[in-house]
Amino acid sequence: MKLLVKNRRARHTYHVLETFEAGIVLQGTEVKSCRAGNISLNEAYARVDDDELWLIGSHIAHYEQGNRNNHEAVRNRKLLMHRREIGRLRQAVEAKGQTLVPLAVGLSNGKVKVEIGLCRGKNVYDKRQDLKKRDAERETRRAIADSRRA
Repeated sequence: MKLLVKNRRARHTYHVLETFEAGIVLQGTEVKSCRAGNISLNEAYARVDDDELWLIGSHIAHYEQGNRNNHEAVRNRKLLMHRREIGRLRQAVEAKGQTLVPLAVGLSNGKVKVEIGLCRGKNVYDKRQDLKKRDAERETRRAIADSRRA
């Protein structure tokens, strides 16, 4: 999958337990705008309603070369997955206090796909531990690079 947009905040805020790839129902100008990278997943989430999976709160900017039939920037968009997978996601979200978060949008065989993560929220101390771990890895990389230069 060729990555178009990544939701970097999602992995900071949530523990990603499992990932899924879903198709998305788009209008013509939305596809062209997505291919140009004009999509934002910052406040987006996914929800299961009536055995259908919906992407809510995503922003796809208007296509600049579009005409008066341009799409709405923020609207609910249907996600396409197998019925059994949607049922499994519904059970996980209802039972265990987990949520569905869009992690990335990309192109796969010319079609726009959304990577959805089944996530559980992180606590403040989890976030701090991740930051400490990342800083420690950065320091070790710097030390190794400095020792090679000397």
